[in-house]
Amino acid sequence: MLSVACKACVASTTTITASSSREIAVVRDGARSMRSAGETSGSVCRSKTFGGIGTLYSHGVGSAAEYRRRKCVNLQVVATSAPAEEVAIGVEPLTKKDLVAYLASGCKPREKWRIGTEHEKFGFDLKTLRPAEYPQIAQLLEGLAERFDWERVTENGNIIGLKMAGQSISLEPGGQFELSGAPVETLHQTCAEVNSHLYQVKAVAEEMGIGFLGIGFNPKWSIPDIPIMPKGRYEIMRNYMPKVGGLGLDMMFRTCTVQVNLDFSSEEDMVRKFQVALALQPIATAVFANSPFADGKPNGYLSYRSHIWTDVDANRTGDLPFVFSDKFGFEDYVDYALNVPMYFVYRNHRYIDCTGLSFKDFLNGKLPNLPGELPTLNDWENHLTTIFPEARLKRYLEMRGADGGPWKRLCALPAFWVGLLYDDESLQGALDIIHDWTEGERAMLRRKVPKMGLHTPFRDGLLKHVAQDVFRLAREGLQRRGYKETSFLNDIENDVKSGKVVAERLLESYHGKWGGSVDPVFEELLY
Repeated sequence: MLSVACKACVASTTTITASSSREIAVVRDGARSMRSAGETSGSVCRSKTFGGIGTLYSHGVGSAAEYRRRKCVNLQVVATSAPAEEVAIGVEPLTKKDLVAYLASGCKPREKWRIGTEHEKFGFDLKTLRPAEYPQIAQLLEGLAERFDWERVTENGNIIGLKMAGQSISLEPGGQFELSGAPVETLHQTCAEVNSHLYQVKAVAEEMGIGFLGIGFNPKWSIPDIPIMPKGRYEIMRNYMPKVGGLGLDMMFRTCTVQVNLDFSSEEDMVRKFQVALALQPIATAVFANSPFADGKPNGYLSYRSHIWTDVDANRTGDLPFVFSDKFGFEDYVDYALNVPMYFVYRNHRYIDCTGLSFKDFLNGKLPNLPGELPTLNDWENHLTTIFPEARLKRYLEMRGADGGPWKRLCALPAFWVGLLYDDESLQGALDIIHDWTEGERAMLRRKVPKMGLHTPFRDGLLKHVAQDVFRLAREGLQRRGYKETSFLNDIENDVKSGKVVAERLLESYHGKWGGSVDPVFEELLY
């Protein structure tokens, strides 16, 4: 039983009863986690729905005192199994101010900042190197559940994921196996979580003859060779992607990434971190470049995964130039997100195809596929997950520019960004580096880095020279945090100094000792 005080209505208290048969998606301490819950109902204040924050940071929301005067709303929470496993039906329609306040509710004091790391990997048959099929993946999930006490997540009777103690395991469209970690305080905890997960996965998978590959793009198999996971949202995306870009299906079925989710204290802090994240994302792409092969041969890129995103859907990808406006804030991101076409609405345990439709119309009850239906905050949360810029704003910031990679790099990526963004001096140093970069220069880096990596010409030198300054800031930021975390950067230090990254070393092996075959990469980058 979970008893929560509602801060918008001082005298109100809401009681939520949990049941292990269902789940509700919760953002806790700034990173995604999963919590069991059954069907619940009660009087829930809007600020509780937004995370229980007393002070809101946004344009046009009004003062905290004004916000507290808003009356409570009767909500019915209907438990489901996917995608964000809660559908809240409110008496009062949502407004744009509510959507802004939802993002602003992510603001939290420094002592509550957390680190949430996510990574994906390719499962494959150790004998044939072919992608793991869904029945094998389902057996693996069942094995993890039985042996390590994970709780199953299902959709239409199919097991599609697991959850435990703030962590979740989910399946990407082509069976890429993703761990979404719990929000933790230190990089030591992040790396311990990754190590534990990989140990568990290997313990079950090796008995089945399955291995996992840490790379950013499937090096050998084409889209027809890759299985489709039984998740409703992916069917909608698979049908829609070819209409809006040339490489959307490659993104869905053949890419893997590692990302970190980080917090902010205020709207101003969010803006500073968002600008640094977007401007420096090409450096992360270059340092962690690890996808030089496709269809059994070199593809002409160091990070083909990153290049893929340039031709997926221009409406929902890119480096967001408007974030660098002096007036940018939460409301501007809401305006942007409202203009991104929808994918789906989730109702009654099924996905309703709403591709190309407007969330603005949804707010006004004018969605053609659901006439008269009004959105909930979960609909808004789900919509935000269908937007794919290089860095993404939810109630926290997601760094999305790095390829999936070897074991140690799963800890190095969060270390890089934590050192930059969670230390004021390093954050300011990064802002000083990027303050006069033009929109054209940022766009050039986004375009050229996937092919040229740290050797990309930039101003009077190479990008590696900027990367070296940024790396120094990240290391110094970690030192000032005082948790003895700088060792997590060791695995990328030589790459930053030399400018030669994993992708280039893989290409050297391909043209040398591998004799023109990509098959050895399955052993080289095996977890």
